[in-house]
Amino acid sequence: MIAQHSRRHRYQEFLRFLKLIDAAVTKYLDLHLVLDNYATHKTPKVKEWLIRHPRFHMHLTPTSSSWLNLVERWFAELTNRKLRRSAHCSITELEADVRADHEWNADPKSFVWTKTADQILDTLAPHCQRINDSRH
Repeated sequence: MIAQHSRRHRYQEFLRFLKLIDAAVTKYLDLHLVLDNYATHKTPKVKEWLIRHPRFHMHLTPTSSSWLNLVERWFAELTNRKLRRSAHCSITELEADVRADHEWNADPKSFVWTKTADQILDTLAPHCQRINDSRH
C-alpha cells in the first residue's frame, strides 16, 4: 500500500501522490489506478502529467457507483477495524493513527468479489423497480 495524506484535495496534491507512486513502483510495471470521478483527477495539469507518464492507466468509476471501487471497500474496512475503535483529539492525531497501521502491508491480501455480477444485480433489482423510470 502506498499512502499519502492531504488535508486538501486539489490537483496539486493528486500530482504529488502520482509522483510518489511513480517513484515507489519499479519502472518496468504498468500502473492501473481506479479512481472516482472527482474533478481533480481530470484537470489539464493532471492530463499533461499522464501523457508524459504512459505507464499510468486511469480507470474512472461511473458516477454514483463507488461501491464498485475496491479502494472504497478498503476504506470501509479501515473505518470498521481502526477508526471506529479510536478517539482522536485532532486531525494530526488521526493522521498519525492511520499511518501507524501497517498491518495491511505485513500480510497483504487482494479484495475479491464474493458474489457474481448476476447475484449483485439480483439484489439491486427490487430497489431499481421502486425508482420511477429507472429502466433497469
